Amino acid sequence: MNGHTRRSKSKTNQPNMKRREFLKTSATATALAALAHAPLAASAAQGSTAGREFYELRAYHLKEGASHDLLDSYLEKAAIPALNRAGAKPVGVFTEQEPKDGEKLWVLITYPSLDSFSAVTSKVAADPDYLKAGAEYLALPKDKPGFERIDSWFLLAFSGMPKMELPSYSRERKSRIFELRTYESYSEAKALKKIDMFNSGEIDVMREVGLGPVFYGQALIGPNLPHLTYMLSGEDRDAHKKHWGGFGGHATWKKMKDDPQYADTVSKITSRFLAPTAWSQI
Repeated sequence: MNGHTRRSKSKTNQPNMKRREFLKTSATATALAALAHAPLAASAAQGSTAGREFYELRAYHLKEGASHDLLDSYLEKAAIPALNRAGAKPVGVFTEQEPKDGEKLWVLITYPSLDSFSAVTSKVAADPDYLKAGAEYLALPKDKPGFERIDSWFLLAFSGMPKMELPSYSRERKSRIFELRTYESYSEAKALKKIDMFNSGEIDVMREVGLGPVFYGQALIGPNLPHLTYMLSGEDRDAHKKHWGGFGGHATWKKMKDDPQYADTVSKITSRFLAPTAWSQI
Protein backbone atom coordinates (compact mmCIF):
# COMPACT_ATOMS: atom_id res chain seq x y z
CA MET A 1 0.00 0.00 0.00
CA ASN A 2 2.78 2.41 0.93
CA GLY A 3 4.59 1.46 -2.24
CA HIS A 4 1.43 2.12 -4.23
CA THR A 5 1.10 5.54 -2.58
CA ARG A 6 4.68 6.47 -3.37
CA ARG A 7 4.25 5.49 -7.01
CA SER A 8 1.05 7.50 -7.27
CA LYS A 9 2.72 10.62 -5.91
CA SER A 10 5.62 10.17 -8.26
CA LYS A 11 3.32 9.87 -11.26
CA THR A 12 1.34 12.90 -10.11
CA ASN A 13 4.40 15.07 -9.64
CA GLN A 14 6.06 14.25 -12.95
CA PRO A 15 3.75 16.40 -15.12
CA ASN A 16 4.05 19.30 -12.67
CA MET A 17 7.82 19.08 -12.69
CA LYS A 18 7.87 19.04 -16.48
CA ARG A 19 5.48 21.97 -16.60
CA ARG A 20 7.61 24.03 -14.23
CA GLU A 21 10.73 23.24 -16.24
CA PHE A 22 8.97 24.30 -19.44
CA LEU A 23 7.76 27.57 -17.98
CA LYS A 24 11.19 28.33 -16.55
CA THR A 25 12.79 28.08 -19.99
CA SER A 26 9.87 29.15 -22.18
CA ALA A 27 11.66 31.97 -24.00
CA THR A 28 14.62 29.78 -24.87
CA ALA A 29 12.31 26.91 -25.80
CA THR A 30 10.42 29.13 -28.21
CA ALA A 31 13.62 30.17 -29.92
CA LEU A 32 14.93 26.62 -29.96
CA ALA A 33 11.70 25.36 -31.50
CA ALA A 34 12.03 27.89 -34.29
CA LEU A 35 15.62 26.85 -34.88
CA ALA A 36 14.77 23.18 -34.85
CA HIS A 37 11.96 23.43 -37.37
CA ALA A 38 13.34 26.11 -39.70
CA PRO A 39 15.13 24.68 -42.74
CA LEU A 40 17.68 27.48 -42.44
CA ALA A 41 18.74 26.10 -39.08
CA ALA A 42 20.62 23.19 -40.60
CA SER A 43 23.44 23.64 -38.12
CA ALA A 44 25.20 20.53 -39.38
CA ALA A 45 25.79 22.34 -42.66
CA GLN A 46 27.20 25.41 -40.97
CA GLY A 47 28.98 23.90 -37.97
CA SER A 48 28.14 23.97 -34.28
CA THR A 49 26.59 27.12 -32.80
CA ALA A 50 28.97 26.91 -29.81
CA GLY A 51 30.94 30.13 -29.43
CA ARG A 52 28.81 31.97 -31.98
CA GLU A 53 26.88 35.09 -31.01
CA PHE A 54 23.23 35.79 -31.69
CA TYR A 55 21.89 39.17 -32.77
CA GLU A 56 18.52 40.83 -32.53
CA LEU A 57 18.01 43.47 -35.18
CA ARG A 58 15.09 45.82 -34.65
CA ALA A 59 13.66 48.50 -36.93
CA TYR A 60 11.44 50.99 -35.12
CA HIS A 61 9.10 52.49 -37.72
CA LEU A 62 8.56 56.14 -36.89
CA LYS A 63 5.69 58.42 -37.80
CA GLU A 64 6.82 60.83 -40.49
CA GLY A 65 7.71 64.21 -39.07
CA ALA A 66 7.00 63.17 -35.47
CA SER A 67 9.55 63.60 -32.69
CA HIS A 68 11.20 60.46 -31.40
CA ASP A 69 13.06 62.17 -28.56
CA LEU A 70 11.31 60.04 -25.92
CA LEU A 71 12.20 56.82 -27.75
CA ASP A 72 15.81 58.01 -28.01
CA SER A 73 15.90 58.85 -24.31
CA TYR A 74 14.37 55.49 -23.39
CA LEU A 75 16.94 53.56 -25.42
CA GLU A 76 19.88 55.62 -24.18
CA LYS A 77 19.01 55.88 -20.48
CA ALA A 78 16.87 52.83 -19.76
CA ALA A 79 17.05 50.03 -22.33
CA ILE A 80 20.73 49.97 -23.24
CA PRO A 81 22.06 50.21 -19.65
CA ALA A 82 19.65 47.44 -18.60
CA LEU A 83 20.64 45.23 -21.53
CA ASN A 84 24.31 45.76 -20.67
CA ARG A 85 23.73 44.90 -17.01
CA ALA A 86 21.97 41.71 -18.10
CA GLY A 87 24.89 40.69 -20.33
CA ALA A 88 23.82 41.92 -23.79
CA LYS A 89 26.57 44.10 -25.23
CA PRO A 90 27.39 46.00 -27.31
CA VAL A 91 24.13 47.60 -28.44
CA GLY A 92 24.12 49.76 -31.54
CA VAL A 93 21.52 52.40 -32.41
CA PHE A 94 21.42 54.01 -35.84
CA THR A 95 19.44 56.38 -37.98
CA GLU A 96 19.02 55.52 -41.64
CA GLN A 97 20.48 57.86 -44.21
CA GLU A 98 18.20 58.28 -47.23
CA PRO A 99 15.49 55.94 -45.86
CA LYS A 100 14.16 53.47 -48.40
CA ASP A 101 10.75 52.79 -46.88
CA GLY A 102 9.99 55.40 -44.25
CA GLU A 103 11.90 56.82 -41.30
CA LYS A 104 13.25 54.20 -38.92
CA LEU A 105 15.52 53.83 -35.93
CA TRP A 106 17.66 50.69 -36.11
CA VAL A 107 18.79 48.82 -32.99
CA LEU A 108 21.29 45.94 -32.95
CA ILE A 109 21.53 43.88 -29.74
CA THR A 110 24.31 41.33 -29.16
CA TYR A 111 23.73 38.13 -27.18
CA PRO A 112 26.66 35.84 -26.31
CA SER A 113 24.50 32.69 -26.63
CA LEU A 114 20.97 31.49 -27.27
CA ASP A 115 20.40 30.79 -23.57
CA SER A 116 21.43 34.35 -22.74
CA PHE A 117 18.63 35.69 -24.93
CA SER A 118 15.91 34.42 -22.60
CA ALA A 119 17.94 35.30 -19.50
CA VAL A 120 18.49 38.88 -20.67
CA THR A 121 14.80 39.35 -21.46
CA SER A 122 13.81 38.23 -17.96
CA LYS A 123 16.48 40.30 -16.23
CA VAL A 124 15.56 43.49 -18.05
CA ALA A 125 11.86 43.07 -17.30
CA ALA A 126 12.64 42.75 -13.57
CA ASP A 127 15.33 45.48 -13.41
CA PRO A 128 14.12 48.26 -11.06
CA ASP A 129 16.54 50.80 -12.49
CA TYR A 130 15.24 50.07 -15.99
CA LEU A 131 11.63 50.40 -14.88
CA LYS A 132 12.39 53.71 -13.18
CA ALA A 133 14.46 55.20 -16.01
CA GLY A 134 11.98 54.09 -18.66
CA ALA A 135 8.79 54.86 -16.73
CA GLU A 136 7.59 57.71 -18.94
CA TYR A 137 8.15 55.79 -22.16
CA LEU A 138 6.68 52.55 -20.82
CA ALA A 139 3.51 54.37 -19.71
CA LEU A 140 2.84 56.20 -22.99
CA PRO A 141 -0.90 56.49 -23.78
CA LYS A 142 -2.46 54.94 -26.87
CA ASP A 143 -2.82 58.30 -28.63
CA LYS A 144 0.89 59.13 -28.22
CA PRO A 145 2.87 56.00 -29.14
CA GLY A 146 6.66 56.07 -29.28
CA PHE A 147 6.69 54.33 -32.68
CA GLU A 148 4.29 52.91 -35.26
CA ARG A 149 5.53 49.30 -35.42
CA ILE A 150 8.70 47.26 -34.82
CA ASP A 151 10.21 44.82 -37.30
CA SER A 152 12.52 42.30 -35.65
CA TRP A 153 14.95 39.63 -36.85
CA PHE A 154 16.88 37.03 -34.84
CA LEU A 155 20.26 36.18 -36.36
CA LEU A 156 22.97 33.60 -35.79
CA ALA A 157 26.56 34.71 -36.37
CA PHE A 158 28.38 32.97 -39.21
CA SER A 159 30.99 30.39 -38.25
CA GLY A 160 33.49 32.41 -40.32
CA MET A 161 33.02 35.39 -37.98
CA PRO A 162 31.47 34.02 -34.78
CA LYS A 163 31.75 37.25 -32.81
CA MET A 164 31.24 40.91 -33.62
CA GLU A 165 34.32 42.90 -34.65
CA LEU A 166 34.56 46.66 -34.18
CA PRO A 167 37.14 48.65 -36.20
CA SER A 168 39.24 51.13 -34.24
CA TYR A 169 37.22 54.14 -35.41
CA SER A 170 34.11 52.49 -34.00
CA ARG A 171 35.70 51.48 -30.68
CA GLU A 172 37.01 55.02 -30.28
CA ARG A 173 33.66 56.60 -31.28
CA LYS A 174 35.22 58.51 -34.14
CA SER A 175 33.32 59.63 -37.21
CA ARG A 176 32.01 56.51 -39.00
CA ILE A 177 29.26 55.13 -41.19
CA PHE A 178 27.78 51.66 -41.54
CA GLU A 179 26.27 49.75 -44.41
CA LEU A 180 23.62 47.17 -43.56
CA ARG A 181 23.21 44.64 -46.37
CA THR A 182 20.56 41.93 -46.70
CA TYR A 183 20.79 39.12 -49.26
CA GLU A 184 17.57 37.26 -49.93
CA SER A 185 17.59 33.83 -51.60
CA TYR A 186 14.89 31.92 -53.45
CA SER A 187 15.48 28.70 -51.47
CA GLU A 188 16.84 27.62 -48.11
CA ALA A 189 19.58 25.56 -49.77
CA LYS A 190 20.81 28.53 -51.81
CA ALA A 191 20.78 30.75 -48.72
CA LEU A 192 23.01 28.28 -46.91
CA LYS A 193 25.30 28.09 -49.94
CA LYS A 194 25.75 31.87 -49.90
CA ILE A 195 26.66 31.69 -46.21
CA ASP A 196 29.22 29.01 -47.12
CA MET A 197 30.66 31.39 -49.72
CA PHE A 198 31.20 34.04 -47.06
CA ASN A 199 32.76 31.54 -44.67
CA SER A 200 35.02 30.13 -47.40
CA GLY A 201 36.80 33.37 -48.25
CA GLU A 202 34.48 36.30 -48.89
CA ILE A 203 34.70 37.54 -45.28
CA ASP A 204 38.49 37.41 -45.39
CA VAL A 205 38.56 39.47 -48.60
CA MET A 206 36.28 42.10 -47.05
CA ARG A 207 38.59 42.37 -44.05
CA GLU A 208 41.67 42.57 -46.30
CA VAL A 209 40.37 45.46 -48.44
CA GLY A 210 39.26 47.53 -45.42
CA LEU A 211 35.49 47.12 -45.62
CA GLY A 212 35.44 46.84 -41.82
CA PRO A 213 32.99 43.95 -41.28
CA VAL A 214 31.06 44.27 -38.00
CA PHE A 215 28.88 41.14 -38.06
CA TYR A 216 27.42 38.51 -40.37
CA GLY A 217 24.12 36.90 -39.42
CA GLN A 218 21.97 34.06 -40.71
CA ALA A 219 18.33 35.12 -40.29
CA LEU A 220 16.53 32.48 -38.22
CA ILE A 221 13.35 34.34 -37.33
CA GLY A 222 11.73 37.37 -38.96
CA PRO A 223 10.20 38.61 -42.21
CA ASN A 224 11.40 37.82 -45.73
CA LEU A 225 13.16 34.52 -45.07
CA PRO A 226 15.41 33.00 -46.25
CA HIS A 227 18.09 35.66 -46.07
CA LEU A 228 21.31 36.75 -44.43
CA THR A 229 22.21 40.19 -43.10
CA TYR A 230 25.61 41.69 -42.47
CA MET A 231 27.12 45.05 -41.56
CA LEU A 232 30.18 46.79 -43.00
CA SER A 233 31.73 50.06 -41.87
CA GLY A 234 33.95 52.91 -42.96
CA GLU A 235 35.37 56.23 -41.84
CA ASP A 236 33.03 57.94 -44.33
CA ARG A 237 31.10 57.20 -47.53
CA ASP A 238 34.03 58.05 -49.83
CA ALA A 239 36.43 55.74 -48.01
CA HIS A 240 33.82 53.00 -47.97
CA LYS A 241 33.26 53.33 -51.72
CA LYS A 242 37.03 53.04 -52.28
CA HIS A 243 37.17 49.87 -50.22
CA TRP A 244 34.32 48.37 -52.25
CA GLY A 245 36.38 49.06 -55.35
CA GLY A 246 39.23 47.06 -53.87
CA PHE A 247 36.85 44.20 -53.15
CA GLY A 248 35.49 44.10 -56.71
CA GLY A 249 38.99 43.87 -58.16
CA HIS A 250 40.30 41.26 -55.71
CA ALA A 251 41.49 38.05 -57.36
CA THR A 252 39.90 35.79 -54.74
CA TRP A 253 36.52 37.44 -55.12
CA LYS A 254 36.68 37.24 -58.92
CA LYS A 255 37.37 33.52 -58.69
CA MET A 256 34.62 32.88 -56.14
CA LYS A 257 31.88 34.80 -57.94
CA ASP A 258 32.44 32.74 -61.09
CA ASP A 259 32.44 29.43 -59.22
CA PRO A 260 29.39 27.42 -60.41
CA GLN A 261 28.63 26.13 -56.93
CA TYR A 262 27.73 29.68 -55.85
CA ALA A 263 25.50 30.47 -58.82
CA ASP A 264 22.01 31.89 -58.13
CA THR A 265 22.52 32.11 -54.38
CA VAL A 266 21.16 35.67 -54.12
CA SER A 267 17.85 36.83 -55.59
CA LYS A 268 17.65 40.30 -54.00
CA ILE A 269 20.09 42.69 -52.29
CA THR A 270 19.01 45.54 -50.02
CA SER A 271 21.62 48.05 -48.88
CA ARG A 272 21.07 50.75 -46.25
CA PHE A 273 23.53 53.33 -44.96
CA LEU A 274 23.27 53.95 -41.24
CA ALA A 275 24.68 56.68 -39.00
CA PRO A 276 25.26 55.85 -35.32
CA THR A 277 23.59 57.95 -32.66
CA ALA A 278 25.87 59.78 -30.23
CA TRP A 279 25.20 57.07 -27.62
CA SER A 280 25.47 54.01 -29.85
CA GLN A 281 27.96 51.43 -28.56
CA ILE A 282 28.80 50.35 -32.12
